[in-house]
Amino acid sequence: MDKKNNEGYIHVVGAREKNLKNIDVKIPKKKITVFTGVSGSGKSSLVFDTIAAESQRQLNETYSSFIRHRLPHYGQPKIDAIENLSVTIIIDQKRIGGNARSTVGTITDIYSLLRLLFSRIGKPFIGYSDAFSFNNPSGMCPKCDGLGRIDMIDIERLLDRNKSLNEGAILFPTFEPGGWRLKRYIHSGFFDNDKKIKDFTDNELELLLYKSDIKVTTSNPEWPKTSLYEGLIPRIERSFIKKEGGESTKYKREIDRIVIKEICPVCGGTRLNQTVLQCKINNKNIADCVEMQITDLLDFISTIKDPKAATMVMAITNQLEHLVSIGLGYLNLSRETS
Repeated sequence: MDKKNNEGYIHVVGAREKNLKNIDVKIPKKKITVFTGVSGSGKSSLVFDTIAAESQRQLNETYSSFIRHRLPHYGQPKIDAIENLSVTIIIDQKRIGGNARSTVGTITDIYSLLRLLFSRIGKPFIGYSDAFSFNNPSGMCPKCDGLGRIDMIDIERLLDRNKSLNEGAILFPTFEPGGWRLKRYIHSGFFDNDKKIKDFTDNELELLLYKSDIKVTTSNPEWPKTSLYEGLIPRIERSFIKKEGGESTKYKREIDRIVIKEICPVCGGTRLNQTVLQCKINNKNIADCVEMQITDLLDFISTIKDPKAATMVMAITNQLEHLVSIGLGYLNLSRETS
């Protein structure tokens, strides 16, 4: 093959990286080439560890030593030669990770642009960009800490209403008959310990479950004299749910059985505090924007004509159009990446 025709190929000679055995291969440029084979045949060794690694190494060599020291270091792969190598961009096959604080909006940086937009032209002015972040104390809902959901204890899973306290009505470890935490209830003097939970009055049930910081005046010697009464729900939340490690880990299965996720009653799932939600553009707050389908959000952004927002509107529009172009226009920015 003459030199002119040969320039249309990436020519790999004597590739010996990992499980490759002196492989010679010509890969046509400006075409889609698929590498296929059984597991262990050397596909990744050839594509990533040889071709891509050498391309990145050569590219890094074009930078100054100051910059090179701050870039990933690539050793020269085991090959005799690579000819006509192009600059390589690796698009790795990897699931998007993320946690409950990672959304379509945050992972694409569109939410950052929306925060900037609302901080510049939203009314009333409430602060700078960070004030609109549900991952920042200044912006997050104080009830759910910016998660939009809270852990709620399901009373029906916690209590057997057909039993009394003495019979084991509290269905959680250390609160069963003989359990050391149950003593704080049966020795408080507040309850008839042989009375079925289903027969409790509303006030008795409220006291059992929720009332706290109550001084106990019982003469029962089993009650610690300096202790205050604490209801079941706050006690379990404090000892098992909000506290990391220790018993929260030991009783994880039992906790998962009685705890359910509920939309935060304060922020309504928006993750943001009430001050942030009052700031609006064209009658929409930032939570309204991230809840819209992306195609609808594009329409809304197009209604913003404030000259001070022109650059931000253009950037947001471009980003949203990219998502639409790859078929993701049906999503909303509040969707968790997980």
